[in-house]
Amino acid sequence: MKKILVTGALGQIGTELVMLLRDLYGKDNVIATDIRRNETMAAVLEPFEILDVTDGENMYQLAKRYKVDAIIHLAAMLSATAEKNPLAAWHLNMGGLINALETAKELGIQLFTPSSIGAFGPSTPKDKAPQATIQRPTTMYGVNKVAGELLCDYYFAKYGVDTRGVRFPGLISCIAPPGGGTTDYAVEIYHAAIERGRYESFIEKGTYMDMMYMPDALQGVVQLMEADPKRLKHRNAYNIAAMSLEPEGIAAEIRKHIPTFVLDYKIDPARQAIADSWPNSIDDSTAREEWGFHAKYDLENMTADMLKKIRGKAKITRQ
Repeated sequence: MKKILVTGALGQIGTELVMLLRDLYGKDNVIATDIRRNETMAAVLEPFEILDVTDGENMYQLAKRYKVDAIIHLAAMLSATAEKNPLAAWHLNMGGLINALETAKELGIQLFTPSSIGAFGPSTPKDKAPQATIQRPTTMYGVNKVAGELLCDYYFAKYGVDTRGVRFPGLISCIAPPGGGTTDYAVEIYHAAIERGRYESFIEKGTYMDMMYMPDALQGVVQLMEADPKRLKHRNAYNIAAMSLEPEGIAAEIRKHIPTFVLDYKIDPARQAIADSWPNSIDDSTAREEWGFHAKYDLENMTADMLKKIRGKAKITRQ
């Protein structure tokens, strides 16, 4: 990658990824786009352009004008939000992806788009779900992700588009707020621990899901996009993993730093049903073998870093 267009740049992943990409490739070589303009963040993320990803012509013209050689397509409606408005989710998630694929095809450029553990369903093996396994999701978000994986494979096979992607687990970040996902509790719990000393989880005790600290996720994107294409046998939707967590496990680690922390439960049936349909853990050996992925953070060092950085942000805010 030399010059990159990022869609959904004001989202949880995009905000941090744009900053990393600019450190690596230079400020003017990363064009941030989103459907809205948050003045504070847009100023930080300049160059910034308004882009509705369902407008294929505008996406094509922006990519052409800036002469980008890669699109990182992050704009999407996430799992819990998508279940509330499935038709809007289909329109945004699939319409946006088709436009990104067509733009990449016409301009002969790379395309990264993330899939998710949401692409799995109740019939997927619950523990260490393999790279290639049955995928019968029970949510619109999951349907979108499976269809997206297949579309990217199709555009690579039929048109030679250099498509690449990963199946993200739940992502935990101390910078950007979560955006309506089923794993959001694993972000909220850290902020609540600092701010109130207690948290009410909407996910039931003992519900395991794969999670990853954002720095590992961002490095994974860059590493895959820079990987030798000759090594990529699967190319799209690589499983990547770091740690399989449940609420009590996170709370126990937080108590090593905040002994009085209290975890309560108020289960959200809709999000619990989504979580129950996903695997407890996934096998990322294919990503490790084909392009050397390896997560650096586990629960212990992630928790220490999250709490330190949240405290730092709170201190700056009070000043």
